[in-house]
Amino acid sequence: MIRIENFVKAYGRVHALDGLSLNVEPGVVYGFLGPNGAGKTTTMRILSGLARPDNGRAWVLNQEITQSGSDIRSLIGVLPEEPAFYPWMTAREYLRDFIAPLYGITGQTAKKRSAEMLEKAGLTEAADRRLAGFSRGMRQRMGLAQALIHNPQVLLLDEPVSALDPAGRKEVLDLIEALRGSTTILLSTHILADVERVCDVVGIINKGRLILQDHRETLMARYASPLFEVEADNGLDNWPDRVKLLPVVENVSVSNHTARILVKNIKEAQKALLAFFVAEGIAVRRFEIIHPSLEDIFLRLIEKES
Repeated sequence: MIRIENFVKAYGRVHALDGLSLNVEPGVVYGFLGPNGAGKTTTMRILSGLARPDNGRAWVLNQEITQSGSDIRSLIGVLPEEPAFYPWMTAREYLRDFIAPLYGITGQTAKKRSAEMLEKAGLTEAADRRLAGFSRGMRQRMGLAQALIHNPQVLLLDEPVSALDPAGRKEVLDLIEALRGSTTILLSTHILADVERVCDVVGIINKGRLILQDHRETLMARYASPLFEVEADNGLDNWPDRVKLLPVVENVSVSNHTARILVKNIKEAQKALLAFFVAEGIAVRRFEIIHPSLEDIFLRLIEKES
């Protein structure tokens, strides 16, 4: 549904994209993941027809969008990071009288389609309220309704939940999950928990290049190096710096008085770590083997790439 080959885009001396290539298969929710400044929004702008690459080619729905004169915007739905609306209009008026006619949808068809989208976005009860009074979560759901009004096969979502509170995030993610299978979704975000929840395929971008692309479950299995979480009665007390020196330890991170120890071999590490705590006289309150989250994998890959 989406294919990118060797995208390059520079702003002066800054390379926002540096040879980016990726593929998005039909019907999946593709998590386009990367730190801030990785090139996600630039990619979204090019795919939606709002910018042109300096080099490279791309196809959406088998139509090459990088050809001169091509315009894919009528065939895709786009939700920018901060959707904007006419605040004096109601939600129903905005969809029925403004957005729908942009796609040639008018009359009773526009009325019916707008009502369907408001219901899908959970905004039926707010349909006749002015958009100026919508919360941020409601505006994001309104943005999704707008992007879906013409029933596109491809949906581009740029950071759709980045500025929402937990309740707003859940509302938008539930709607994205409901679209799985019927719409191909490219979801740009830096919130790893959301990718882990709703995405089928993950592509990790850093410094304008794709460093990894795989199905979420395959990715989790491939990088499932075991981790130990450790809490001690005497706190951290500098021992994480010393445990890093053990040959079985790859990395140690500290958060909220808990040390997370990434190891090479789980059985060897279990013995070595327990021996270390005994030798150091550390009273261990919790010693737990866990499997890494997508966040752990992401941070490892980004650190390795850097």
